[in-house]
Amino acid sequence: MGISRKAAVASMGQWGSGATWLPDFLVLSLIWGSSFALIKVAVDAGVPPVWVALARCFFGMLALVGICVVRRVKLPSAPRTWGHAVIVAVLLNMLPFTFLAYGETQVSSIIAGILNATVPLMTLLFIPLFVPHERLTRRRLMGLLLGFGGVLVVLGIWGGLGSATLVGSMACLASTFFIGAGFAYTRRFFTTGRESATALCAAQLTCATAGLSVVAPAIDGVPVWPGWGPAVSLIALGAAGTGIAYVLNLRVISTVGPTMASTVTYVIPLWSIGIGIVLLSEPLSWNAIVGTALVLAGVQLTRPPRRTESTTPRPDPTASAPSGVTGAEAVASHPGPDTERIT
Repeated sequence: MGISRKAAVASMGQWGSGATWLPDFLVLSLIWGSSFALIKVAVDAGVPPVWVALARCFFGMLALVGICVVRRVKLPSAPRTWGHAVIVAVLLNMLPFTFLAYGETQVSSIIAGILNATVPLMTLLFIPLFVPHERLTRRRLMGLLLGFGGVLVVLGIWGGLGSATLVGSMACLASTFFIGAGFAYTRRFFTTGRESATALCAAQLTCATAGLSVVAPAIDGVPVWPGWGPAVSLIALGAAGTGIAYVLNLRVISTVGPTMASTVTYVIPLWSIGIGIVLLSEPLSWNAIVGTALVLAGVQLTRPPRRTESTTPRPDPTASAPSGVTGAEAVASHPGPDTERIT
């Protein structure tokens, strides 16, 4: 059931009226869209991919734990919840963050941002496994085929399969594959409605930070100081991309609903392309433009038919889960009882 009308009005008063949601939406899309450039700055400075992943999780964890402290939200106490948090951390943080950072050692932030838009498509692949009552309709199947056709265009598959660029692109797609699995798993097991979404996100990133703290030194040893520029990029990547963006995401969801909030999926690649061109001087090919259009068209086809927000007890993960690259947003997109969701 949705929250009461009185609570909804109070929530609107806290987060702002519907006329004020657009600035939050644009800042949110900018933060997530800039993530790819921030990763590129770090890996180009020689930060190993697994350490990039660890930094993202660590600073994101600090931001979300800080939010919990300010809001006086307690972390989960049930061992079962922490067990699910470990699995979600692996699927949504440890593996995809590492694969994406590795991918960006081979491809531009523009290509990484475009390929990240396939997250809703990857999620749909796992929905029959974790949410069996949701069917893969003909429309959604067409969306999948169109979207992955767009990926082939982005990759310029006609140029051959042996380039390093393809290896990097496959790593970026592996990232979205694990995020898709993580979104579906989160929908089934991790967002039961009994826990605070803030606390779940903090728990998830705590598990990811703990795991990567062991894995990173074992794989790459202790990294050298990359310089202040890359260090600030990593701090912003974690703290802003997970903490600040988390709050903004909830504000948009609470004001205009999860369906409208999910359209951030279509804006993030535009930011990643623009930032890559202007700030990193990365090239943009014609096939990247055409492929992006096909991917986003495929994502649109996979979205469920428009329906009134108040009749939807829980948003469809392929529609409401933004394709930003931070993992905690998977939970933020399926809010718990304290997240001011108006449904």
